[in-house]
Amino acid sequence: MMKKVVVFAGFCLLGVSGLHAQNVPNPNEYQEEAAVLLKNEYTAGVNIHSYGWGLIFRRGKNVTVTKKRFWEGEFVSMKHPKEIRSVNPYVENAKSYIFGKLNTLLIFRGGYGRQRVLFDKAEKGGVAIRLNYGGGFSLGITKPIYLNILVKDLINPYEYHIEAQRYDPERHQVSDIYGRASFTYGMTQLHFYPGLYLKTGLSFEYSKSHEDIKSLEVGMAADIYGQKIPIMAFTENKEVYFIFYINLLFGRRWK
Repeated sequence: MMKKVVVFAGFCLLGVSGLHAQNVPNPNEYQEEAAVLLKNEYTAGVNIHSYGWGLIFRRGKNVTVTKKRFWEGEFVSMKHPKEIRSVNPYVENAKSYIFGKLNTLLIFRGGYGRQRVLFDKAEKGGVAIRLNYGGGFSLGITKPIYLNILVKDLINPYEYHIEAQRYDPERHQVSDIYGRASFTYGMTQLHFYPGLYLKTGLSFEYSKSHEDIKSLEVGMAADIYGQKIPIMAFTENKEVYFIFYINLLFGRRWK
């Protein structure tokens, strides 16, 4: 009888040990973290698009684990698709410039958007795919182009001196242009073009940490103004700018 009791007790101990072993997590196996809603986040990064580049900042609020709203600010450059860099072939050591360019265009965007999770991370180290869409206020800022112009000396017509002048396509020929003047010229002659922007894109977040944000975003945007912005001479200028963009963003989440 005592022998049967000892054997039974042994089986019980083995069973308990087996249950305990099943509950001990394997350190080499992925363990799903409990979902914690971190409501606040910020991201910042760089923007590369069809006709330039820029900087972007966002402040977000997670409404649920799958929905977010955010406010953003962007500052980007915008080139005309017909811009071609040139050099005066008649002058030695001439500097490059863009022939026909009237103004440099910079754009500030400030707006509101929403984000929705399409595919969440399957495991730690995976990629979450999210849909972004939004829009807001777009402000186009132009600064006139100044060029270094070769001006004949009044006393000796065979000698020239260099003078920074605002580019005028009716006065300045290729043979007159020595190169582009300093960017600081024209800073007091800025012109502003208020408008709107719309954008949508897909965000691919690949951070291993729930608190850290690392994402690559691709999408399209449109800046819409009430009049054509004069960037170039000798060609048509636009009042609507369509672009494709890539954003590389980094940030943090917290409660």
